[in-house]
Amino acid sequence: MPVDTHYARSGDLRIAYQVVGQGPLDLVFVPGFISNLDLYWDEPNMAHFLSLLSAFSRLILFDKRGTGLSDRLRGLPTLEERMDDVRAVMDAVGSKRAALFGISEGGAMSMLFAATYPERTQALILYGTYADFHTWVLPPDRFELFLEKIDQSWGQGDSLSAFAPTRITDERFKQWWARFERLGASPSAVIALMRMNSQIDVRRILPTISVPTLVLHRAGDTRVNVEGGRYLATNILGAKYVELPGVDHVMWAGNVDPLADEIEEFLTGTHHESEPDRVLATVLFTDIVDSTRKAEAMGDRSWHALLGEHDRIARDAIDRFRGREIKTLGDGFLAIFDGPARAVRCASAIVDALHPLSLNVRCGVHTGEIEMKGDDIGGIAVHIAARIASLAEGGDVLVSRTVRDLVAGSNLPLEKRGEFALKGLSERMPLYAVATLRRMGMRT
Repeated sequence: MPVDTHYARSGDLRIAYQVVGQGPLDLVFVPGFISNLDLYWDEPNMAHFLSLLSAFSRLILFDKRGTGLSDRLRGLPTLEERMDDVRAVMDAVGSKRAALFGISEGGAMSMLFAATYPERTQALILYGTYADFHTWVLPPDRFELFLEKIDQSWGQGDSLSAFAPTRITDERFKQWWARFERLGASPSAVIALMRMNSQIDVRRILPTISVPTLVLHRAGDTRVNVEGGRYLATNILGAKYVELPGVDHVMWAGNVDPLADEIEEFLTGTHHESEPDRVLATVLFTDIVDSTRKAEAMGDRSWHALLGEHDRIARDAIDRFRGREIKTLGDGFLAIFDGPARAVRCASAIVDALHPLSLNVRCGVHTGEIEMKGDDIGGIAVHIAARIASLAEGGDVLVSRTVRDLVAGSNLPLEKRGEFALKGLSERMPLYAVATLRRMGMRT
């Protein structure tokens, strides 16, 4: 089946995508750790499955950065960057709102997208996916051995036994799978992607997902333990769980008709048009340490001039890292971001840029569900971020465990500061400090 391939810009990279069907709803197919748009249509069962989906939707397919027809990696991608690829493709095809269909590793970025952008997510469908890699995919003691096998035999189709054991005697399918390996990603890219995947842990964001969710999992899945799917369904509010027979992780290795039927019934019966007032966001508080003492020492005129420069620098950083200023706090800012890595980098940039002006700034960063209140925000995540900021020292960017988990693979230098009791929380919370230029004794 000939399908036109186009490219969307996501940052500095180009993301390959295809659009099939003209149904009344948009359905974005978020693939697993490798994919190749052109090869999909060479495999009869996969082509059949995609045709079933496109019969009731406008099906939007894409290859994630570093895989298939998309640009190759310049560094290890974070979940946040991969989430940006979804948004870039949706923007390119004029999709304001779509259902997301996340497969395996693609499920984590789909969940993050759905929680962050509920206004753009009509529904969420997850197949063979998980919230924490080492719990439901590969424990640490088996992970390096798996990478060794990948390094030795990638491109020959040998990984088929791990992903679709019922097809290992099907020579035609094995040859197709070998091409899929080679054209999906190079061995080095696959190993890099697997290392990134091994750091995935989105368990803490599951309660913040508010869109209708369908979880599909094969009972004997050889790659992702079925308990991973059951965990998602239990921890995503109102999720529907459907357990299907079979052992193949690759969906199109088995009977795809029941999968397509479940998806069509779920989507065509969904009417969820209310405007969301609760979203997942990363909250940043900044604060000038000892501002009152400094203002008294400088005098009103000099202090207000310095404070104006502080505001300009902070606002420039918030804008540069795609944040949204909520309000000023006299000697600091409250801002939100759609990605935790951007929030942390923004905070670090503010601390480092203001240090030469003899302004000692501290920051607190936390990711969680917030309540939108017109131009203001509320909710426990806001209070947690404020309390984290209050525990920070001058020159600190202090972040929560949730932020630490979500920025895995982003190369942000984080070190555990300790565990702290935060007002309103029953358990002590581990906090992590970012090695800003200020903290490393450097100067901008």
